Amino acid sequence: MNCLAAIPTVFALAATISAQQPAPASMGSVPTRDALVTGGLEVRGDTARLLTNVSVTAFDRTASITLDRGGQVLVCSTSQFHLLHSGSGESLLFGLDRGALELHTASEPQDVILTPDIRFSVEHAGHYDLRLRVTPNGDTCVENAGTAAPVLNLSDAFSSAQYRLIPGQHVLFEHGSLREVVDNERSPCGCPPAPVYPTQLALSTPGQPTSPGQAAAQNPFPAAASQGLAPTPSIENSATGEKQTQIATSLSYDAAHPAPPSQPAEETTPAPTPKHRKHKKAKPVTTEPASTSEPDDLFHLIGRFFHKLFHPGS
Repeated sequence: MNCLAAIPTVFALAATISAQQPAPASMGSVPTRDALVTGGLEVRGDTARLLTNVSVTAFDRTASITLDRGGQVLVCSTSQFHLLHSGSGESLLFGLDRGALELHTASEPQDVILTPDIRFSVEHAGHYDLRLRVTPNGDTCVENAGTAAPVLNLSDAFSSAQYRLIPGQHVLFEHGSLREVVDNERSPCGCPPAPVYPTQLALSTPGQPTSPGQAAAQNPFPAAASQGLAPTPSIENSATGEKQTQIATSLSYDAAHPAPPSQPAEETTPAPTPKHRKHKKAKPVTTEPASTSEPDDLFHLIGRFFHKLFHPGS
């Protein structure tokens, strides 16, 4: 058989096999303006359809992934996230490398959630209202909010430690360890409030109450920067030649080595909060009246004359 004549037959057979294979089911979609998206995807306009083994790195704002099975994943500012098919059906693997995410969708039996240290699997079905944050030192904050939340089994990839997370729990695993648990955590685990820029603040109506977003914009230490999820924003409108200092830090908690309390410079009593601050009353200032001599008018002269007349020697 002529090899050249066989080539069209081979291509036709390959095309037939490819046509018989089902196209990978889309897991969801995300706006490309909000995140850097890589992996198996299909871009249409400003939207990327997520097909297989996708990595999503949010820009300086939250990237919202709309899931085809219903619900959404919020990838918080500068966070790095992975999305894969897991098992059969609509089950998915949600992987968080760094930063924070929020998961709002109904659970599937073979769902898996991964962080660098912990693997989450579903024990009892429910509806995720799950907030998750991983700090640079490994501290893992988990908020399994709501009474309808699923029961999750947590396992450690490096040991036999396990933990059962029930609906409504809000915990912190120090350094990602299931053996070091703060079970009454209060710090938020999800995305910080969206920043409001000066142009948006200028649109607010004078005399009206400030919205939560506007209040967050006036905070000199935004949550995203203070939790290590975003760089400190540049300082604008500074005077020419004036030096500005920017501070970036990340939250960490270590119950075994708490930071020593700082010693106040003069007083040992902490200053009251602004709304309870007591204003000291200014001491009254007494001023000596300027001495002025009485006018020696005619009546005073007559009075002194009669006094000396009737009281000689006084």
